[in-house]
Amino acid sequence: GADGDDSLYPIAVLIDELRNEDVQLRLNSIKKLSTIALALGVERTRTELLPFLTDTIYDEDEVLLALAEQLGNFTMLVGGPEYVHCLLPPLESLATVEETVVRDKAVESLRKISQEHSPVDLEVHFEPLVKRLASGDWFTSRTSACGLFSVCYPRVSSTVKAEIRQHFRTLCSDDTPMVRRAAASKLGEFAKVLELDYVKSDIISLFTALASDEQDSVRLLAVEACVSIASLLPQEDLETLVMPTLRQAAEDKSWRVRYMVADKFSELQKAVGPEITKNDLVPAFQNLLKDCEAEVRSAAAKKVKEFCENLPEDSRETIIMTHILSCVKELVSDTSQHVKSALASVIMGLSTILGKDNTVEHLLPLFLAQLKDECPEVRLNIISNLDCVNEVIGIRQLSQSLLPAIVELAEDAKWRVRLAIIEYMPLLAGQLGVEFFDEKLNTLCMAWLIDHVYAIREAATCNLMKLVEKFGAEWAQNTIVPKVLGMANDPNYLHRMTTLFCINSLSEACGQDITTKHMLPVVLKMSNDQVANVRFNVAKSLQKIGPVLDSSALQTEVKPVLEKLATDTDMDVKYFAQEAIRVLALA
Repeated sequence: GADGDDSLYPIAVLIDELRNEDVQLRLNSIKKLSTIALALGVERTRTELLPFLTDTIYDEDEVLLALAEQLGNFTMLVGGPEYVHCLLPPLESLATVEETVVRDKAVESLRKISQEHSPVDLEVHFEPLVKRLASGDWFTSRTSACGLFSVCYPRVSSTVKAEIRQHFRTLCSDDTPMVRRAAASKLGEFAKVLELDYVKSDIISLFTALASDEQDSVRLLAVEACVSIASLLPQEDLETLVMPTLRQAAEDKSWRVRYMVADKFSELQKAVGPEITKNDLVPAFQNLLKDCEAEVRSAAAKKVKEFCENLPEDSRETIIMTHILSCVKELVSDTSQHVKSALASVIMGLSTILGKDNTVEHLLPLFLAQLKDECPEVRLNIISNLDCVNEVIGIRQLSQSLLPAIVELAEDAKWRVRLAIIEYMPLLAGQLGVEFFDEKLNTLCMAWLIDHVYAIREAATCNLMKLVEKFGAEWAQNTIVPKVLGMANDPNYLHRMTTLFCINSLSEACGQDITTKHMLPVVLKMSNDQVANVRFNVAKSLQKIGPVLDSSALQTEVKPVLEKLATDTDMDVKYFAQEAIRVLALA
């Protein structure tokens, strides 16, 4: 019974399982390692289990991944911090395997247990491991070393610190791009634990070298490090030490590097401070907004609002009006819909920064253009951010400028455009408030109920339900219900059916009182309709609103009508009436 009691799990069985042909079995036994270690006790875990695991590291990647993860939580199982160094040999082997995911997990576990080493153990056991990895023959071990420098640096003696800095320098100029990439990705993290003098003497030269590496994948990682390095240096050193490299990155020949600059722009802006932002970052940002690659323009467009918010207050408006706005205007009619959509998601935020007059004069025309964009995402991004413009310019101004555009879309000849606007209606209603809605948009919502496209009528019905959920049953009773019920006498049977569909979706939101008093009589009256389609929909409606009604109404009013419909001449009417009687348990 190997699967019976875990605690009596002898190491022999484990060894058998770890040598089993079946990967899943091996994986399961690795996942049970902590149980096995507990059963063996700390002494045998150190002397038998760990050596065995260190020797058998030739396995499928998923098994190794599970092992690397387990070992990170093994400190107590080997006897606590004073024995934690026993976990280093298996993790060292795992940090050199070919599969990146396994190496990364091993490095993560090593970083975790480095915290549990005493300073002495760190120098005696951990630091030599980092050195071995850093000078390993295979690039895999050298990439792993890059992630371990920063965790041991703060806690070792100054001679060892010097060695670590030397190793890091060497790896930054390694022959293998993968190693330089790993070093570049850890540059910012390593800079944070270094003393300021060494940041200036060592890190800056490495940063400059990596930022002009022949591989763009290395250069773009140096941009990420730039944020950390800039935030460590005093203001007066930034101009000479960091800015030349950053300027170069913003104009890099590879779009990926420029994309990275655009993506990290707000963080860079905070790190370099207001003066450099004015002189350097503003022109750089303009160029990124006009970049020839859509991906770069898109990343920069996403940052427009944040960039403008973080500009120094005394010159914010001037910078935006003279430098940024012209670029933004161009992006509104960009060839790429991703760029337009990225811009639309933030552009409304500029109104709060620029104030009422500028918004009305400069931004409203842009919002209008975007509301009419053929790309639905652009329109949605504008409509879903209307509330911040509303706060700045007020509802009247908004209604004079933007509403005609919304109404125009609502009556568009293409039904898919109409459909898109209906879907935004509840959102708009919530942002504009009930009085405004009743005055301007209510008639639209009603007009859609008699649209000649069924998909529009269906969406309009669903829209009414959402509006009632927003504005409440009393509002429904005064403004919506009378109009819906009025359609019950429409000569067109499709419109009469729409009444029934609306009642189906409104009954629950409106509640028992309104449904019983106002809606039910209309449904019951329609049971005498000449059109069979209307009659069988009456049966379906009664089944739908039944649960909302009280039992006396069901027995005295609904039941007789359904019984009459159950003897109808039309097959379908009969069927749906009998179905309703069954579901409502009226038989």
